Amino acid sequence: MPRPIQALIHPAALRHNLARARAHAPDARLLAVVKADAYGHGIERVYPALRGADAFALLDLAEAERLRALGWRGPILLLEGAFEPRDLEAASRLGLWHVIHHEAQIDWLAAHKTDVPQRIFLKLNSGMNRLGFAPQALRGAWARLDALPQVEEISLMSHFADADADAEAEADPHAAGALPPRGIAAACARWLDATAGLPGERSLANSAALLRHGRRPLHQAAAAAGGPRPEAGDAADTLLAADWVRAGLMLYGGSPDHPRRSAADWDLRPAQTLRSRLIAVQDLQPGETVGYGSCYRAARAMRIGIAACGYADGYPRHAPAETEAGAPVLVDGLRTRTVGRVSMDMLAVDLEPLRAAGRPAGVGAEVTLWGEGPGGSRLPIDEVAEACGTVAYELMCALSPRVPVRCLDEDGADPG
Repeated sequence: MPRPIQALIHPAALRHNLARARAHAPDARLLAVVKADAYGHGIERVYPALRGADAFALLDLAEAERLRALGWRGPILLLEGAFEPRDLEAASRLGLWHVIHHEAQIDWLAAHKTDVPQRIFLKLNSGMNRLGFAPQALRGAWARLDALPQVEEISLMSHFADADADAEAEADPHAAGALPPRGIAAACARWLDATAGLPGERSLANSAALLRHGRRPLHQAAAAAGGPRPEAGDAADTLLAADWVRAGLMLYGGSPDHPRRSAADWDLRPAQTLRSRLIAVQDLQPGETVGYGSCYRAARAMRIGIAACGYADGYPRHAPAETEAGAPVLVDGLRTRTVGRVSMDMLAVDLEPLRAAGRPAGVGAEVTLWGEGPGGSRLPIDEVAEACGTVAYELMCALSPRVPVRCLDEDGADPG
C-alpha cells in the first residue's frame, strides 16, 4: 500500500475565500492569482472553485495555456509580462493581457506585428524596487505605449512592499531625515504623484493591501506620508482597492499579515490540508535523544510517535529541532509538537499531551501537518510557517510531487 501521507484540496474553502475577497472590495473587479501552479494547489484543481473571478493572473505562458484548455475565455494577466519578444506571439494567440515594467518590453511590443488588440498594465515601482518604472519615467513609458497602434487600453498598476504594515509612514528615528519615507503611505504618495492625470483603470491591492487597507481612500493613506490631499469632489480620491484587486494568498486560506491577524480573524478557511499517520511509537527514557544529530534530548520519560512525512514531502527541514517548542502539529485532532530533526521521510511528534488528555495515540493515528483535522480541529498553515521561520506561501508551493493530492467534494467529502 502507498505511504499514508496525502494532501487534500478544499473547493468549498476556495469559494468561501473568494467571496471574502469580494466582500472587502465590492466595487472592484477581482483577479484571482494562480501563479506557481495556484500556490502549489494545482490550477486544474482550483479552477472550478475560482472561475467566478473576473480574471486570472499568473506568470508564464504554460500556465495560461492550461487555463485556456480548461475552458476559461475571460481575461488572463501575465504579471511579469513577456520575458522575450517571441512571448508576445503566444500572448496574442491566447488573448492575454500583459504587464509592461521596463523599456525593452515596449520595444518588443512596438516590433510585434499583430491584429490582436493589446491590453497593457503599466507598472510603477512605488518602492518595492523589483519591477516597474521609476516615478519620473512612468509618463514617458505611458506616452510610448499610447502611440502604438497595437495598444488598445493602458491600465496602471503597482505592488506594495509594505502592504502588511500600517498605513502610516514608517520613520526611522535614527535616520535624521536622511532616508526616504517608507511604508504603504509613502508608496501611495508616490503613486498619486506619478499617475496624476493619467487615464486608465488602476490595480494596487494584493491580499494584504485588500484586507488591511482596501476600503481606505488613497489620498487618506498617502497623507500620512505628506502626500497630496484631494480637492473636493476629486475623482482621484478613490479607495485603495481601486478598479482591480489581485487576490492571492487569501484565496488559499493564508493570512497576509500573520501573526498580527490570523486567517480566522479574516474569516479565511484553509484550502489545503497535509495529513499523514503514525507509523511507529517509541518510549524514551530521560536523556535519550531523537533523530539525526541527537538534537533533541528527552528531559523526562516520554512517548513519541513517528509520522510518515519529511522534507522530501515538502515539510520544512528547518523546523525547530532542539527546543521544547518544536513546530505545531495535530495528532487525532489534539495539538502537540514536533521533536528532533525532520528527516527525508519521517518526523517525530510528542505524544505526551494526548496521554495527558486520556487519548493515547498509537500506530495509525491521524497526523495533521497543517489544515483541517478530524473532529473540526484546525492547524493554520501560518502557525507552522512561523514556527519554522518561513511563510505560508513557501509551505504551499513546496509540496512535493510525490505527495498524492485529492480534491474534496463541495461538502468536504473525499470522492475516493
